[in-house]
Amino acid sequence: MRNTQLPYGTTNLLHSFALDHYETEFGARLDDVKVAYETYGTLNSYGTNAILLCHALTGDAHAADGNGRSGWWGPLIGPHRAIDTNRYFVVCTNVIGGCAGTTGPASKMSDDVTVYGSHFPVITIRDMVRVQFPLLKQLGIKKLHAVLGGSMGGMQALEWPIIYPDFVERAVVIAANPAFTAMGLAYNEVMRRAIVSDLNYLDGDYANAGKFPEDGMRLARMIGMITYRTAQLFDERFGRQFTSGNSFDPEVGRYLRHQGNKFMERFDPESYLTLIRAMDLHDIGRGRGGYHAAYQKIAAELLWIGIRDDLLYPPKQIQLAVNEAKTSGVDVTYAEIDSVLGHDAFLLEFEQLTDLIDPFLHAENLDERAL
Repeated sequence: MRNTQLPYGTTNLLHSFALDHYETEFGARLDDVKVAYETYGTLNSYGTNAILLCHALTGDAHAADGNGRSGWWGPLIGPHRAIDTNRYFVVCTNVIGGCAGTTGPASKMSDDVTVYGSHFPVITIRDMVRVQFPLLKQLGIKKLHAVLGGSMGGMQALEWPIIYPDFVERAVVIAANPAFTAMGLAYNEVMRRAIVSDLNYLDGDYANAGKFPEDGMRLARMIGMITYRTAQLFDERFGRQFTSGNSFDPEVGRYLRHQGNKFMERFDPESYLTLIRAMDLHDIGRGRGGYHAAYQKIAAELLWIGIRDDLLYPPKQIQLAVNEAKTSGVDVTYAEIDSVLGHDAFLLEFEQLTDLIDPFLHAENLDERAL
């Protein structure tokens, strides 16, 4: 294991942790695995005040505001905020398979010339967690005060106390189920078809050929954006408005294309395919004898949060999961975000998130507590 640092802005550093090798859940070997991460706050002398933040599908390690740009959970992180950096040592990594500094399909192979592309192996949510664990140990963390995440990050937050029950005290699982839903699988398949059908996809080896599947990537993001919002929001924001002139272009269509264009400029298509496949495979009961057996491994206290009108993770499904976890002996509480924003409310409804997360994270005499 090696620990290096890469310059990232003027006030903070994006750190890079490296594993000599990693074997995936399905048996593939990756050598020289790099993990990009950021930290905020200070670890206490006992190594027990750490909080791990797990990002969603298109996120990265930049969770807090800084270095001239906003973090994806910026309003929640900082002194005297819900995730109080005067109190907690906060860590966020870019997941394995990502494209923001961590080894993924856009990374160079051992020849330092060829990009992995289609040769990058299948990654699971459990792989993401298992790659994060040695980093936390290297940082001196003896136990996580909490792990938090939404959507794909919520999948990781749920796997953490199952894989490492003695290492996690609390988990906040937001907008995620114990297994990915059929609706989620359906939308992911359509997005996948959009990318791989692009003539410039070249079976995943577009980067080595100097190509990029722009049309497919743009369309995939447009499809995804529909699932992240609600019909009510689209009606209120766009209704049946059309652009001026004779194009008869609906405003909602222009919005979706704008989102697709922005996304195409910042994300690698093969990484996107890798991560949505990981979401497809998410099932805490797989290989463990079912949900009940998986829940019985959990010693941590859970806060499980649903979102009203979430198309991908309907609250009723999450409530069923919470009830099953309770019957399996898990100390779990259900809460719900009331928002017209849909699935993306976990990235936008900061006041409601603060009201839910702040009391759950609070612990007396945290800095004086030994293991």
